[in-house]
Amino acid sequence: MSVPANRPVPNPGILEIDTYVPGKSGVPEGVRLHKLSANETPLGPSPLAQQAYAAMTDRLADYPDGSSKQLRAAIARVHGINEDNILCGNGSDELLSLLSQCYLSPGDEAIYSEHGFLMYRIGILTAGATPVVAPETNLTTDVDAILQRVTDKTKIVFLANPNNPTGTYLPMSEVRRLHAGLSDNVMLVLDAAYAEYVRRNDYESGIELVAGSKNVVMTRTFSKIHGLASLRVGWIYAPSDIIAILDRVRGPFNVNAAALAAAEAAIEDADMVEKAIAHNDEWMAWTSEEMRKLGLSVTPSVGNFILVHFDDMGEKSAADADAWLTQRGYVLRLVGGYGLPNAIRMTIGTEEACRGAVAALAEYLKA
Repeated sequence: MSVPANRPVPNPGILEIDTYVPGKSGVPEGVRLHKLSANETPLGPSPLAQQAYAAMTDRLADYPDGSSKQLRAAIARVHGINEDNILCGNGSDELLSLLSQCYLSPGDEAIYSEHGFLMYRIGILTAGATPVVAPETNLTTDVDAILQRVTDKTKIVFLANPNNPTGTYLPMSEVRRLHAGLSDNVMLVLDAAYAEYVRRNDYESGIELVAGSKNVVMTRTFSKIHGLASLRVGWIYAPSDIIAILDRVRGPFNVNAAALAAAEAAIEDADMVEKAIAHNDEWMAWTSEEMRKLGLSVTPSVGNFILVHFDDMGEKSAADADAWLTQRGYVLRLVGGYGLPNAIRMTIGTEEACRGAVAALAEYLKA
């Protein structure tokens, strides 16, 4: 895309950005929708969060607390960290963008893995910097590939752990090895949006690494296991000097009051989180096994979604399967934009949705 000479010209890098396309949610009229495209929790939000949200209806004329103090205090209590090292944002997307805005300039480079979150590239290019892609090994971030691409221009390394859309992760020993290979002026960003779902003894979200380092930050979200995607709430845990920088440029009221109240209630509801984990564990295992019985390859996932591959299915393709499923009300996510043209990502939904999607795929493969 180019801009005519007689028009305002955007900053360098903007025209290289492909517009982010969220998971679709439309199905034919009269067909019941089972949305399995956006990694939303099938259990919905905590009832306590719903009550807290509803209680804000008589305060809509008031500005929210610009410092998100009560929410930061609740996050600190739950995770055992210092609230002064927490900053809340309009989803973790905003915080990731702020990091690029504040720490990247034209001529700088930032690295992310081959199938990493598309918002990294968007943030890097928006800042006028150069995105550098490190190839993965078996759909998993390769630490050596990242370190081989670090130069004196490198200012940020983005690591989604677990990664979306692959569902794979790096054990903490590898994350620490990556950090050890970076100079002190290179920031390591740990995007732990799906951390609550991981049940592996060698996994850590990054809290301890942030606490003991000056160049590591961790981002988290309320959009996944807490079921507050529509409210857009995220948070970052970072060294105090990085928090101070981000605090200078964020919007003064970047999280709305209803979102703050709902998020505070949600993070305190440990029972709801455990229910969501238990449901995901059960139906992740069942759905993955049933997909494999159909002859499909499934990448082992530690998130709340699976990546299903059609590479060895002859004339059957992910795109055709997606169209077939959509006609029957099962909306999944094609991931060609992530460099996976013949794969489809499926969120672990309700029991009904999981069973129905598997049955519909079985029909497609026989058709």
